[in-house]
This record gives sequence, C-alpha cells and structure tokens, in this order.
Amino acid sequence: MSKERWIQKLTSRKLWMAVALFVSGLITAFGGEGEVAETVSGSIMQLASVVGYLLAEGLTDAANE
Repeated sequence: MSKERWIQKLTSRKLWMAVALFVSGLITAFGGEGEVAETVSGSIMQLASVVGYLLAEGLTDAANE
C-alpha cells in the first residue's frame, strides 16, 4: 500500500470514530463508568485531530519543496 493511501486512511474521521466507539464499548462492556468511556472517546477524537493536522502540514511542506 502506498504512503499516500496510508495517510488517507489515518486522516479518515470514520476510522477514528470507529476506534473511539470500539474502545468506549470495551470500557463499558468490562464494567467501566460511562464518564470514563466518554473521556477516552473524546481523547481519541482529539488525537485524530492532531494526527490529521500533522499529516496535512507534512504533505503541504513536502509539496512545497
């Protein structure tokens, strides 16, 4: 798989939403509090925003060289 394809997958909001929902589902399935699941899901989505920004900036910088 090409580098561009990996970047496209890692910046997908659908992927990160699926990861957040999966992890929060596991937390509640194993007896965790709802608040903990919400906090973890929010943290994952924030991480997705940072990853997307960094990859986009990296691609922009690489294109300008």
